[in-house]
Amino acid sequence: MADPITSAGALRLEAISVALTHDPLDARSAMEKVRSPKAGAIVLFAGTTRDNFDGKVVTQLQYTAYAPRALQTMLSIARFVKQKHSLTAISMIHRLGVVPIGEESILITVSAPHRQAAWKGGEEALELCKEKVEVWKMEEFGGDEAGVWRANRDGQSGFKTDGEGNGA
Repeated sequence: MADPITSAGALRLEAISVALTHDPLDARSAMEKVRSPKAGAIVLFAGTTRDNFDGKVVTQLQYTAYAPRALQTMLSIARFVKQKHSLTAISMIHRLGVVPIGEESILITVSAPHRQAAWKGGEEALELCKEKVEVWKMEEFGGDEAGVWRANRDGQSGFKTDGEGNGA
């Protein structure tokens, strides 16, 4: 049986796709998941690992999730946003494991008949994902400073590790 903390997975419904993966993310593939002749707009958000946080050098991020719950939460968010904004389709994929600097950790892709709905729907899907999905990240810093585990939410405090992923 796969470990639900480290395993990846995917759920698909009509015009909805959510996934967790350890593989590098592919923006073109994400766009193809939402492409439709009914849609006049596709919006893609790609969240990338930056090299700094709060004035500190970041060497990499590492993501983990409780996959069964995270996928269900992502599916619930996708259904809600698709209905609210009358989207044609939505795809949400989050990368797990180590994500080096400059690589994508999340892709949110939506399509809609008109650009306004696509913009708003894409942004709301991202914000709800950051707020609710059961994904955690460790920011690993350069030098002697230990990494910090935190919920995958902007500006949230975390707890320092001993450099081996254990709470310090």
